[in-house]
Amino acid sequence: MKIQERTGAGAGRSAVPAQPSVGDRLPTPPRERKPALAALAVLLILVGALGVTMLVLQVGNRVEVVKVTKEIQAGESVGDNVTSVMVAADDSINYVTWDQLATLKTLKAKSTIYSDTVVMGQMFAKKASLPAGKASVGLALKEGTYPADIKSGDVVSAYRVSSTGSGSNSSDSNSGSSGTSSSGGAIVDDARVNTVSADDDATVSTGNLSITVLVDEADAAALASAAAANQVAIVRVPGN
Repeated sequence: MKIQERTGAGAGRSAVPAQPSVGDRLPTPPRERKPALAALAVLLILVGALGVTMLVLQVGNRVEVVKVTKEIQAGESVGDNVTSVMVAADDSINYVTWDQLATLKTLKAKSTIYSDTVVMGQMFAKKASLPAGKASVGLALKEGTYPADIKSGDVVSAYRVSSTGSGSNSSDSNSGSSGTSSSGGAIVDDARVNTVSADDDATVSTGNLSITVLVDEADAAALASAAAANQVAIVRVPGN
């Protein structure tokens, strides 16, 4: 009797439906395809590729030109005060290319060219020319009447001073040319030094200096007159 009861109980349990195991995954619906997003992605890729191509073309269409590294005054050559830079090629701009540097050094600036300026052909000429309203005056200066380290491009003031030995001639004192003293006023307040050359020979250093200065035409006559009488001394002043 006990054996039959156990068998019956086992038969009853087998009739209960089996539950799915926890590890089994439920079926998922298929992913929905979105052709519009795929097309947009392809379009973005094409646009990016086009942008890269245009950038490469622009970088390749560049030219090496001359840029000055130091201020160049009217009538001066660029000398070695230059460097090369890359700029976008433009046929409407008359750049001086780096391979034209040797020719450029033989030319003279028509007007002041400031540092970091990219050079263009129209800025130079074969012969030096003076800016409108300016005059070039030559000065022969003795040692002690000029700064020892004076150089082209310096801005100076020119003063009238008594010429050496003028006191021995009383007639000169009455003429007014030597009536001024070393404390006389400035003849020119703002002159630009163009050229500087020492009046020395191969064996003897005299200390004399010859320079040319660029001044306003209105001041040229007075400065030239004082220079002819050896009554000029110059001092360096702050310049632009």
